[in-house]
This record gives sequence, C-alpha cells and structure tokens, in this order.
Amino acid sequence: MPQIITRQQLLALIDSLLEAGTKVATPVARGEKAFFQYLEKGDAPLIDPAVFPVNSTKEFFFPRHEILYTFERQGTEVLVTDARPFVAPQVVLGARPCDAAALPLMDRVFGWDFQDRFYQSRRENTTVVSLACAAPDAGCFCTSVDLSPETQAGADAELLPIDDDTFEVRVFTEKGRILFGGKTSESDKTGRTGAAPDRKFDAAQIRERLQTAFETPAFFSEAAVRCLGCGACTYVCPTCHCFDMVDEGSVDKGRKVKNWDSCQFALFTHHASGHNPRHDQGERQRQRVLHKFSIYPEKFGVLLCTGCGNCVRGCVDGLGIRPVLEEIAK
Repeated sequence: MPQIITRQQLLALIDSLLEAGTKVATPVARGEKAFFQYLEKGDAPLIDPAVFPVNSTKEFFFPRHEILYTFERQGTEVLVTDARPFVAPQVVLGARPCDAAALPLMDRVFGWDFQDRFYQSRRENTTVVSLACAAPDAGCFCTSVDLSPETQAGADAELLPIDDDTFEVRVFTEKGRILFGGKTSESDKTGRTGAAPDRKFDAAQIRERLQTAFETPAFFSEAAVRCLGCGACTYVCPTCHCFDMVDEGSVDKGRKVKNWDSCQFALFTHHASGHNPRHDQGERQRQRVLHKFSIYPEKFGVLLCTGCGNCVRGCVDGLGIRPVLEEIAK
C-alpha cells in the first residue's frame, strides 16, 4: 500500500529533527526567490513542487569554503592539525529530483582515484529526500539527459504531491526507512507529477558531434559571445565541482582551505608564466560542454548533467548550457 504523510506531519518531523540537533536544509523563501539553506529558528520550510530554488544542494556535501588543516609555527617546528570531517547527521529535504540525481555523479569524482573523506563523510551522514516536480519551466531539460520529474537517483526517499497538503512517500534506502519510520500512514492514493519537459536534443548525438568539436573554435566563440565569464552557471550547477586549494593567514599561523572555483573564470587556467591555454571565453565554454557531455562520459559512462536548468535561470543573459547544446544539435 502507498504510504502518505501530511504537510503538518512533515513540518512536525522537521521540528523534531531540529530539536534533536540534526541539521535540516530545505528551500526557504527570500523575497521573490527560494534558496536551499540550513533552517534556523523562525524559518519556514518551502516544500512546494512548483518552486525552483536558485542554488543547488551540492553545497551541503561540497561546501563553498572548507578547512582542510591548520598550521602554526612553534619555535623551529610547524604544528599541522588536520580538520575533522563532518560527522553530524543532516537531512536535505525538498531537493528537486534533478538535484538529487547529481549526487551519484559527484560520488564518482570524489571517490575515484583519491578518496575525499570530507565529501564522503557528509554523504554518509546525510539523508536526502527529493520532491517530485509539479511542472517544468523554460529552463528544464531533464528528459534530454534521460531523467524525469520523479527520478529516484541520489535520493533516500521521495515525496510526490497528492494534493496541496498530502504527499506520497516512496522510500528507497535504509536511511529513508529510518527517517520516515512510524511517521507515515497507508492510503489508496498515490502521488503524481506534472508533465515532463519536451526533449530539447539527443544526448547521444551531442556526444558524437563533440568528438570533433575541439577543432571548431569559431562555433564556441560565437556561442559564448553573450557570456560574461561570471561563473554563475557553475556555482548553481549541481554537478560542477571545480575547486582551488589555498593558504590563508601568515607564515606563522594559518590554514589550508578548499574553495569553489570555475572553469569559466579567466584565471582558472592562467599559468605563472602568463600563458593561458584557454585564453578566451569561447574556449572556456568549449571546456565546460566537452567536460559534461564527452570527457566525463568517456571516463565514467554517464553524462555530467542532470538537465536541472539552473544554469539557464542563473545566467544574467539567459545563456546556460542548454542553448549551446541546442545549437550543436542543429
């Protein structure tokens, strides 16, 4: 029998988690927009299948700024202290299915040749509950990368709206069973999603055409003529994972930190010699498209894109990666 939970019961579950010291992240309204963030006292969780949060849930697994270790000079010695990995339980609730689906893709990156214990610890201690979409907007293209508005990938459980105040709960993992154990009731009703977005392109065809695209810089220069190189598309993308490691502090005391970076920044590939192998925005756009639809698939067998549309919504000029892919398809 389908399991259901009411909105009131869901909010009570969130309150009980917060009271127990569990961090909970949900969409929260900020003016006319919604952002994923850790809930604080007075925040109202925005559990709405029609809402498209500005940011991605990736920052709860791969933070924008993370301390790796600290160092301090003590006489002729330098004391180095490793930072402790994240071990507190947390729940990410209300993630769009395309956002949750990015996590298995990120898992491959942070667990490939080097095991990133910071990322992996956050994954192990996090329960992800996705919320099936009500309807696509102009930025959505999940069906073009073989996903759907109720994709299960990356989620421990999923909520599907039955009406404005009731959700069907589908549980996929032990974490999901623990979270919703005793919190749901049986029903003969099932949840539903809205219409899926139309397919914008054939991903297999895109990948095939990209095999020779490296030698067609004029196309990418033209496609990127509107690009400002601000990197917003990569920061809101749930699968972009470029980072830099830098020292902060002084020669006597400081810390090594990992910060988000972007392949769309001019300085990202700037050499100390002054040479830059990607010297214009067209070449940087080419790198981003090839990485997601050619290089990553060649390495791991799947696309590095979930069709969430965040890059389209987050671009001040409405560019993002989808319009470029549509031009390639043509």
